[in-house]
Amino acid sequence: MYIPPHFHETDPAEIADVIATFPLACIVASGESGLIANHIPLLQAPDGTLIGHVALANDMHRLIPDGTGVLAIFRGEDAYITPNSYPSKAEHHRHVPTWNYRTVHMQGRITYQHDAQSKRAAVGLLTRLHERRVNGDAAWRMADAPPDYMETMLQNIVAFRIAVEHTLAKSKLGQNRDARDLDGAVEALRQQGKPAIAEKMAQARKPKP
Repeated sequence: MYIPPHFHETDPAEIADVIATFPLACIVASGESGLIANHIPLLQAPDGTLIGHVALANDMHRLIPDGTGVLAIFRGEDAYITPNSYPSKAEHHRHVPTWNYRTVHMQGRITYQHDAQSKRAAVGLLTRLHERRVNGDAAWRMADAPPDYMETMLQNIVAFRIAVEHTLAKSKLGQNRDARDLDGAVEALRQQGKPAIAEKMAQARKPKP
């Protein structure tokens, strides 16, 4: 991934925020049949390992052998930036359109887990996190489903973990713009109904402690 120095994200909190807020990762690997890509929600464990699961019918665990190097791509907020949002554009017209975004690339080696305990753990961790976010105290639990039904569902998945070896993160948020032009782009995005990327750009304008 091309990362100019001013867009290189090194703050662990910002990287973790992208992974947690946008957990649907694109997992890419090269197999005997060529490039393989799957979109799978992932959870980062305290040790940095990425946890997920795929359907047993998904050929990913057959086409990408244990120990294969994979790339997990997390895409955060993004937005088109028009030069018309820069106040200085009217003065010299030396601006072109661009696209701002946040993304995290994590490379590591994938290991599959076919045992019932690992599959229950993967499903339990992922559903607990997202159910609590959506439903709070009324979160769905695995125990809510009939045991025989849950057992059948678990038999039809494969759990996996990715041991992360390298992380690259990019926050392209207009850090290279003059303050007034960045402010203009932030306000334009707010008016377009894109507060999330606007807020991240506004934060990028403030010097970090």
